[in-house]
Formats: sequence, structure tokens, C-alpha cells
Amino acid sequence: MPEENCTAPTEFILLGFTDRPAVELLLFGLFLFVYATTLVGNIGLVVLVQLNACLHTPMYYFLSNLSFLDLSCSSAIAPKMLVNLLAQQKTISLIGCATQLFLFAACADAECLILAAMAYDRYVAICHPLLYTVTMSRRVCTSMVAGAYLSVVLTSLVHTSFTFTLSFCGSNMINHFFCDIPPLLELSCSNTHINEVLLFTLCGFIQISTFLTIVVSYACILSTVLRIHVADSRHKAFYTCTSHLTAVGLFYGSLLLTYLRPSSSYSLDTDKVISMFYTVVFPMLNPLIYSLRNKEVKDALWRTVERRVFSRCLRSEKTWCVSGAIHDENTSDGIH
Repeated sequence: MPEENCTAPTEFILLGFTDRPAVELLLFGLFLFVYATTLVGNIGLVVLVQLNACLHTPMYYFLSNLSFLDLSCSSAIAPKMLVNLLAQQKTISLIGCATQLFLFAACADAECLILAAMAYDRYVAICHPLLYTVTMSRRVCTSMVAGAYLSVVLTSLVHTSFTFTLSFCGSNMINHFFCDIPPLLELSCSNTHINEVLLFTLCGFIQISTFLTIVVSYACILSTVLRIHVADSRHKAFYTCTSHLTAVGLFYGSLLLTYLRPSSSYSLDTDKVISMFYTVVFPMLNPLIYSLRNKEVKDALWRTVERRVFSRCLRSEKTWCVSGAIHDENTSDGIH
């Protein structure tokens, strides 16, 4: 159809995973549990870092920002996906679709930059410990995070604006569970070559540059750790980095499979499964990975719980004492 005869759609239909009601109901229960766990885990980790002075370090500052991004990414996609699993009309407005695409693209790119910052933080801490306080000062860490957020806002604006200036002449059915760039390009009747180049260039630059930063940082860390003669110190250094490497491997593996390959090899059904992991599952796993494998986080959690329980018990004891005193005073007045 000629582009000049196209009528811009006011809404899209998200086909999701399946059209079988029984399977949709099962997926709803599963994803509701995953999303609830994501909310509790990531909000809990951010609050824990804020409440414990021992966690006010660059590593946990970056980790709390990672939790914020996981929470934002999951919240941009999961609520609408859950609604559509129960709805007969699985629609999303044009503005809603553009907003979802912008938020997802910004959070995904920002996670890459924060993971790279975390790798650099570990590199300085292990390879140059005497310079750590100066190199990773509060000002430097804040500037790194602010720069990451600013850059991803700009790149996401580029992706979103270029995607939604395309013409969508035929079907408005998106073969996905959220508004992502590849299925929207597949749906467009315009020439998408510029969009594909932008996607490959911008995403490729962010993903590959941050991935190389992580690889080089951990190569230097490995080299330094292997030169440590004390077994306990070597084990502690490895233990500190394994949780980060686990998160990096899972996240980058799925992103590179989805975005850094030729458009001719796109399989939207396969992409839906991969996308489900980095948009819904990984945001739930990250707080578990970092907390269960991190002694400092576990100790801070127990201290926080103990403080809360002790404070509550102390308030209850004071209330009981005051009530008892008032009762004794009333009894004494009655006798007189």
C-alpha cells in the first residue's frame, strides 16, 4: 500500500504468548508471582542499602541503581502483560506503546552502563586498593550514574522517535507481549533500513563497549587475584565478583542474541522467549543473586530485622509498663 494512503493506527494489538485461555491463566499466575517477587526483592534491596550505613559504598550505590532499573523495566512491561493475559481485547494505545518502548530501551541501556560501572568499581577495589577512595569518590560515582541516565534518555528518544515516524499501513497486530523495536519494524510498510542501522549502531556501541569494559576489568582482576598468595584473600576476591559475573552473563547473553544480529535472522517467536527472560525473569533474579551470594547484604538484612524486632519489643514493653502504672494508680485512688 502506498505510504501516502496509510492511516496512522490509534492502537496496537499485542498477540502475546498464546491465544489458549487455559495457558494464559497459567501464565498469569506464574508471571504475577514473578512480578511480585521482583517488586519485593528490588524495593527491599534499595531500602536495605539506604538504611544501613555499612552499605553506603560505591558498589552498593551502583547495586541500588541496578535494582531501581530492574524495577522500572519490569514495571514498564509486566502490568500491561498481566492485564492482556486476562483480557479479550489485548490492545495498547499508540502513546502507551511509545512510552513502553522508550522506558524499556532506556532501562536496558542504563543497565549495561551500570553493570560496566560496577565492574570498574571492582577493578579499582582489587587492583588499586590504595587509590580506591579517591578514584571512586561520591562525586565520581554520582557523575557516572547521572551520565548513564542522561545518555540513555537521549538514545531512547532517538529510537522511539524514529520508530514512530514509520508508516504502519496494514495490520496493527504486534507479534510480541510488549512494544519492542524489532516487531514494530516488522509491522511497518516503510523502508526501515535507517532504523535497523540506528538499532545496530547505538545498541551495538553501548552493549559492546560496556561488555568489553567488563571483560577487561575482570581480566585485570583475575590477573591480580592469581598473584595473591593468601588463599583466604584470593577466595574472598573471587566470591565478591562471582555474583556480578553471573548477572552480567545472563543479561548480556540475552541482549546480544536479540539485538545484535541481522534483521533477516529475526524470529519473533524465539525473541519473545528471550525477551521474557531479560524483561521479567532477570529483574527478579538480580536481587536474589546479589543478596544470597553476598555476606555483607545478608548481615545487613539480619541487623535490620533484629533492630526492627528489638525496637518493636521495646515499644511493647514500654506500653505495658505505662498501662500497668496507670492501672496501679487507679487502684490506689479507689482504695483511698
